[in-house]
Amino acid sequence: MDPKEKIILALDVEHFEEAQKLVLEFRDHVGMFKVGKQLFTHCGPKIVDFIKLKKSRVFLDLKYHDIPNTVAKACIEAAKLGVDMLNVHASGGLTMMREARIALHDATKALLIPRPKIIAVTVLTSLDTVELKRIGIELPLQELVKRLALLAQEAGLDGVVASGEEALMIRETCGRDFIVVTPGVRLDEKKDDQKRVITPKSALEQGATYIVLGRAITGSKNPVELLNQVIKDISDAPSL
Repeated sequence: MDPKEKIILALDVEHFEEAQKLVLEFRDHVGMFKVGKQLFTHCGPKIVDFIKLKKSRVFLDLKYHDIPNTVAKACIEAAKLGVDMLNVHASGGLTMMREARIALHDATKALLIPRPKIIAVTVLTSLDTVELKRIGIELPLQELVKRLALLAQEAGLDGVVASGEEALMIRETCGRDFIVVTPGVRLDEKKDDQKRVITPKSALEQGATYIVLGRAITGSKNPVELLNQVIKDISDAPSL
């Protein structure tokens, strides 16, 4: 895979016009754009339409988590938008994930459209063991991530979202073809609101398929120059 194809740029901005500028600036430098809750809530499907119009790929990061039927229908609508990858919460359970995957397969086959990759969020990178205990989860964080990744694989999903700290464990547990998308990637020690972070090269060395970059790039003074440095750096990272 071309190193730039491993980079997902998060469009974590408030307005459609801001997102447009980022897409135009970075479409030749990254493999995919991530559209999250804030941007999608603000401007809806038109941002997906714009990205696709510019011949770029979309990761719709809405983290569906609801009863199985509701999630399955939402995934079908996402596929109709033409997104390339979408996600659900693994904590929604085996049935929810399995029904979403089956619904996507059946609907896209009937509509003669590409099926998006469907991946599951394991444990948010803003959480740590202390936070998990506060909500009543006593399992060690790594064990919880492993259990959720295996559940996603059992449901037939294409992969998971997990921090770089768990990427190697997931790769060893779930195999080479299982997608691992790693958020919480930082170019320095600044963590912002994340608690489990990692550098781009380390994430790929640990087994990540894709890394998500956002504020570290878009908030810098010379973002394209910095991004090109990241691409150069990760080009030497071995694939597991």
